[in-house]
Amino acid sequence: MIDRVRREVERNAARARNGIKLVAGRTPANVGLSPKDTVWEHGRTTLYRYRSDDVRISPPLLLVFSLISRSYVLDLSPGNSFVERLQRAGFDVYLLDWGEADERDAQNRLEDYTDDYLPAAIERVRELSGADEISLLGYCFGGVLTMLHAAHHPESPIRSHTVMATPVDFTKVGPMTNIMSSGLAVDSVLDADGNVPPGVMLQSFRTLTPTAEITTYVNLLEKLWSDDYVAAHQAMTTWGNDHVPFPGGVARQVADMLVRDNGMITDRLSLGGDRVHLADITTPFLGVLATRDHIIPEPAAEPVIDLVGSADKYLLKLAGGHIGLVVGRTAAKTTIPTIIEFLQRQSEVRR
Repeated sequence: MIDRVRREVERNAARARNGIKLVAGRTPANVGLSPKDTVWEHGRTTLYRYRSDDVRISPPLLLVFSLISRSYVLDLSPGNSFVERLQRAGFDVYLLDWGEADERDAQNRLEDYTDDYLPAAIERVRELSGADEISLLGYCFGGVLTMLHAAHHPESPIRSHTVMATPVDFTKVGPMTNIMSSGLAVDSVLDADGNVPPGVMLQSFRTLTPTAEITTYVNLLEKLWSDDYVAAHQAMTTWGNDHVPFPGGVARQVADMLVRDNGMITDRLSLGGDRVHLADITTPFLGVLATRDHIIPEPAAEPVIDLVGSADKYLLKLAGGHIGLVVGRTAAKTTIPTIIEFLQRQSEVRR
């Protein structure tokens, strides 16, 4: 009884301490801390190479993030980092970050990313690593970009291809795409720069789980005594509110080709005037989805495995949420080890 009372007194003191720090804003989230170097830039796009003295696996791994939010969720915090785990496994890890779109990017189209930036980044990775091929991993809308690139360029030097939480049936994504399919003109939500502002994307995600913010704060209040929990909460909250503008030209294509035409499902994809078929993706392929993903629901992501033409292909379903694929307990115990195992099967280990 005395031990329980003492523990509760200590926790109440910790709650008060952490609560004051949160309100005062004196405990900023430390995110994206893994050492890395900028090795290529084009416009707002940056290619990073994470520093490692223990690269044991070839080919190098290129991570491609979404156009909508910040990429540091893949390297959220020390001890809770997808990048860290990949490095510990021996991979030479690169990250393609699209940056923050401004008025210079408003007319960008999917082709700019899939047929220009991405091939150039792949060539830079090959040049720096000395490898003939690369392993490619796309997260969320980044997976859409990597698949469109691979389908449009079957000759691209890709050893294996992984997509995580990536939509293919855009009619099943939710309210935002439902509004697009009903005829909402994308131009009506563009900002002065000609892009979809971050607030529009953030509010559309919040409508998917209207009570999530309340639940989050209830859990925070209960666990406010835990320094680790508070730090994780801050890191995730920082990322969850840190969206970037979505290029207007891409938004129009998404509305027309991916939502209204449902082009990935109906095989009505076109890039640069060429018909593009996901069946032309034939490299070893892994699709990963979360069954409790409220941003990219299971029905929106699951058909990918039937659309790609790879003979060696797998679909991994995990009982978790959108972000739980790369951070947290589920990621640490299941997702990341499974992805590493898949990549290792397609790679060579240096002795």
